[in-house]
Amino acid sequence: MLKRLLMGATGLCCLFLCAAQAETIVHEAVWKTLFDGKSLDGWKAGERQDSFKVSDGCIAADGDRSHLFYMGADGAADFKNFEFSADVMTRAGANSGIYFHTAFDNSGWPKAGFEVQLNNSQPKQGNYYEFKKTGSLYGIRNTYKSIVRDDEWFNVNIKVTGHRVQVRLNDILVVDYVEAADTTSPSKRLSHGTFALQCHDPNSKALFKNLRVRPLPDTVESAPEDSPVVDDYYRRVLQLSHDNFPLVNFHAHLKGGLTMDGAMAQSRKSGIFYGVAMNCGVGFSITNDAGIDDFLATMRGQPVFIGMQAEGREWVKMFSKEAIARFDYVFTDSMTFSNDKGRRMRLWIKDEVEVGEKQAFMDLLVKRAVGILSNEPVDIYVNPTFLPDEIAAEYDSLWTPERMAKVIDAAVKNGVAIEINARYKLPSPSFIKMAKKAGAKFSFGTNNGDNEIGRLDYCFQMIRECGLTAEDMFVPKPNGEKPVQVR
Repeated sequence: MLKRLLMGATGLCCLFLCAAQAETIVHEAVWKTLFDGKSLDGWKAGERQDSFKVSDGCIAADGDRSHLFYMGADGAADFKNFEFSADVMTRAGANSGIYFHTAFDNSGWPKAGFEVQLNNSQPKQGNYYEFKKTGSLYGIRNTYKSIVRDDEWFNVNIKVTGHRVQVRLNDILVVDYVEAADTTSPSKRLSHGTFALQCHDPNSKALFKNLRVRPLPDTVESAPEDSPVVDDYYRRVLQLSHDNFPLVNFHAHLKGGLTMDGAMAQSRKSGIFYGVAMNCGVGFSITNDAGIDDFLATMRGQPVFIGMQAEGREWVKMFSKEAIARFDYVFTDSMTFSNDKGRRMRLWIKDEVEVGEKQAFMDLLVKRAVGILSNEPVDIYVNPTFLPDEIAAEYDSLWTPERMAKVIDAAVKNGVAIEINARYKLPSPSFIKMAKKAGAKFSFGTNNGDNEIGRLDYCFQMIRECGLTAEDMFVPKPNGEKPVQVR
């Protein structure tokens, strides 16, 4: 009797286990294929049907502007919460996209929904350069560096759950956008709809395959505490993102225990893309090419620009040109130099600074800055116009128009961008206006000293006060080429 009871219990357990396993299998098998690899059944092109065709088991977007909408077998495809996946290959210079929560449009750009950008290397189009790169939630959360390449297959995964949109490239999370609960937010609202593929223009060629979707329950919502506060800063980020203004903090450091995961979480939450820089030079962790190699190996595939902060004046002899060129950009400042007596000074350390007669010190500082800008192979001049504490209160009188002009002219002549530093609130508005008039490029930076990378409030203030536009900003070209020149 006991044996029969045990056997019965075992069988019952087995039954429950099998049922649970079956439920798991069903749950994992809810992916729905959207493209059969042979035809465009279930899809409908707006504007120009011949811009899309099936080629070697792929949907090829190749032709004049058009969008291909997934309509489904009944013509009424509609998705709210979902996970979408597609393998994509872009050709050189392509600009394409994947729309979601959209609806069929017979002409123009889709009016409804959101676009995930596909653009690794599109060149300047007339007077317009598209800063938004592959993986961007277009105009809302932009990425400015592609971590995937043209002529290679990569996976795009889009997940929408309630008020959250996540975009992954080859399983790397590049966007994690949470829609504000405050409906006064200037951003469009998540809703529901279908998918669309973009053929942007005749010079833009892209291939799509393995398109599939996994509908998720409508009850899935973001946690209320995740909802961002809609303040002026939040609105400015959204507006500038919409306006194709490159929101990049090029002067971020992994300090105070901050990890890459932590930095990326801050970046995704704020909507500010980062350039993570490593200090290289005398007295720092990287002092030779081998150190550069080790650091860059840890940064491979990360969705950030990778910068070299060149320290002191000795750095140019410590590293090879080949090693330096592996960074996306290089920056330095004039906060470390030797005076005419040979004393090496770091201007932010009081005990190391020897000011003496103020005007003579300023002339020396300007002379050293011009020499750095003229002779050191850097892309950005950071912490500009910094003065030691002893004379910082006299900034406006000591930084005369003549001194500012000498530094600005050297930067413009040598193609070096000037940082607008949010931490030190430098340089002054008068310096920035003079530099803009002279044709200088600018970058933003916080130069964090701990695990909070910080905000760009001063930079946003200078955008307004000095009339800065996207054309005034520095951004490296793809794959470490020379900086983008928009003018």
